[in-house]
Amino acid sequence: MWWPAPAVTGRKTPVADHQVLLSLRDLYKVFDTQEALSGVSLDVYEGEFLTLLGPSGCGKTTTLRIIAGLEMPSRGVVLLNGEDITGLPPEKRQVNTVFQNYALFPHMNVEKNIAYGLKMRGASRQEMKEAVGKMLALVQLEGYGKRQPGQLSGGQRQRVAIARSLVLSPRILLLDEPLGALDLQLRRQMQQELKRMQRSLGITFIYITHDQEEALGMSDRIALMRDGRFVQVGSPEALYERPETAFAASFIGETNLLRGRAAAVKDDGVLMDVGGITLPADSSLWISPGDPLCLSIRAERLYMSAAPVKEPCRLSGTLAESRYAGGERICVVHLPDGQAVKSRRPTEGEPPCVVGDKVYLWWHQASAVIVRDDLEVAP
Repeated sequence: MWWPAPAVTGRKTPVADHQVLLSLRDLYKVFDTQEALSGVSLDVYEGEFLTLLGPSGCGKTTTLRIIAGLEMPSRGVVLLNGEDITGLPPEKRQVNTVFQNYALFPHMNVEKNIAYGLKMRGASRQEMKEAVGKMLALVQLEGYGKRQPGQLSGGQRQRVAIARSLVLSPRILLLDEPLGALDLQLRRQMQQELKRMQRSLGITFIYITHDQEEALGMSDRIALMRDGRFVQVGSPEALYERPETAFAASFIGETNLLRGRAAAVKDDGVLMDVGGITLPADSSLWISPGDPLCLSIRAERLYMSAAPVKEPCRLSGTLAESRYAGGERICVVHLPDGQAVKSRRPTEGEPPCVVGDKVYLWWHQASAVIVRDDLEVAP
């Protein structure tokens, strides 16, 4: 069996027509004997919002720190506008970073916090006043300039931290889980604010998060990481609709992964054997008969019926769990081969099914994606 290597450029997006601003070339990073990055390469475009997404320990923050100049790679090159900046100190790069903990000076008011970097650069009092005024308007904190950080809410302090970084007009703004300390409602509000600021300024944002919803809602592209490598890079739509691996399918959104084998390979797809049932599936992978496969079906695209169905993509099983979840019902069905699948459907017009009943599942062939099974080992 042979699998093609996962693509790291992803599907072309509008920003891909822009100029390449930042290039990471074959970055490795080793701490003692632990390899944190294993040959990371990526182009970042002028004016895009790129998110590094992945579980804790996957290499997101290490990548960000290398871009910022806070960490040196063990091997590899960082290019900004074609210039090698790998060995430059942080203050010599046109890159600023916003951290989760705000890092504001507690003894300085909002205006002085925002103006601090300009003051260090020798800007005049008038230049600082004008720049700070523009930043306060951008982050919607007009009238807050004389307040101390301790008099602000968490969301307001984070806005000040962002303004302090943006006032220096960086080519790239790095954001290391900046909303992680905020409550859910405020975090969602700040997501919208960050995207508004980024579009308004046209500055390239590189954002770190482990929150898939945050990544899907804010990004032009997502770089999904695992074990120091990029698993898949592409638009939010591409990663959700066309995942390339079982890890990518399961990390972004809620999906069912049906394990089986290729019963036959045809010009227009694959016939897949799942527990003795033959299912048709679309595929762009290089597959040979007998290859082990995973079929990814999103929970919201798996339909359930109390009566038999004649759809070509169908299975039957026993309803093991049925849970009302405010306008939708989440059902877990056990298949005859022991696999469990989840269906998430609106309650309006739902079938009258009872736990323990035999039920019938079906889906549209185009809604399911064959993916490489990489859940047991790193890609």
